[in-house]
Amino acid sequence: MNTWIGSALAVVAFVLGGVLWGWKGVILALSVVVFWLLLQFGRLMRIMRAASEAPVGQIDSAVMLAAKLQVGMKLIELLPLSRSLGRKLHDNPETYGWIDAGGAQVEIVLTKGRVVSWALLRPDESSDTMANPTLPNA
Repeated sequence: MNTWIGSALAVVAFVLGGVLWGWKGVILALSVVVFWLLLQFGRLMRIMRAASEAPVGQIDSAVMLAAKLQVGMKLIELLPLSRSLGRKLHDNPETYGWIDAGGAQVEIVLTKGRVVSWALLRPDESSDTMANPTLPNA
């Protein structure tokens, strides 16, 4: 939820609670706002715990991550998709990378915690064929 919308709803809850039920309404509104903040904090902690259990910068499939990305996604939406924290590649612009077991890498550029752009970098297949040449049957 947008910060401004959440703040406006909290103020409306306090005012409405105070007008309708006096100080008891304000206490009720405060309880609801604190409960909402605790739910959001719990959600953030679950996401960060799951991301911290995986190796940094490692994902199952870079192609699947790249397919699910959207411009404007928040970092809190990106972490459950990748299930790990990204490896920092550059400071300016803020760029993080994830790589899968096959060598494919996703580089994501973030600005103010939102996805601006990304690139899927696949391993060079010509070097793979040179490293593992096929031998003719004898």
